[in-house]
Amino acid sequence: METKGRLYGIGVGPGDPELLTLKALRLLRAAPVVAYQSAIDKESIARAIVAQYLPGNQIEVLFHLPRALEPEKAKSIYDKEIEPIADHLAAGRDVVVLCEGDPFFYGSFMYLFTRLCDQYETEVVPGVSSLMACPVALGVPFTYYTDILTVLPAPLPAEELTTHLLMTDAAAIMKLGRHFTKVRDILHKLGLASRARYIERASTSQQRIIPLDEVDPDEVPYFSMIVIPTKNRL
Repeated sequence: METKGRLYGIGVGPGDPELLTLKALRLLRAAPVVAYQSAIDKESIARAIVAQYLPGNQIEVLFHLPRALEPEKAKSIYDKEIEPIADHLAAGRDVVVLCEGDPFFYGSFMYLFTRLCDQYETEVVPGVSSLMACPVALGVPFTYYTDILTVLPAPLPAEELTTHLLMTDAAAIMKLGRHFTKVRDILHKLGLASRARYIERASTSQQRIIPLDEVDPDEVPYFSMIVIPTKNRL
């Protein structure tokens, strides 16, 4: 009976190669196949994070999972993009899939997991997420004691963002990109702009921390975050 390969989804962290866990490093170096995603015609950020650790003798599989698509439109694209990975697993080769941040926290690996975990033995290795890295880079304690933390995707409608921000002690607003102006205006309206901190590409050599009102809305990358720490101090 032919043995199937094992699927590993490993979180590679927010960008600093030294934030890779020891377990992820061990699995990365041992796997015959390494898969990673990127935007079309762009370098894979996940691969760049771990490039120095790759032994050089592995099969590499690049796939594309386009963002900003409606779920039904994206489904068929995702199904097709994972086919090469499924082929390696069916042939008995273990596959490590790299995922920026943490695989299950807005991670690209989730789309592979839901399609392949019922067919192949799968293990997920947590990673340091931007939710942890950004407050540390900013030097601001996020929450104390019983503070409530809310994580918000910036593409949400303004009304929903407003509602959630009014009901929480601290917040992280992710996936800013072209939604930055909307978010900034909401923060000013709610009186939260003075507490808000903007950071992009946390923990990398391209990290930038900019005062909220000095951010150019046309230059905000996908990998950016606004952190609103608790007003409490204990």
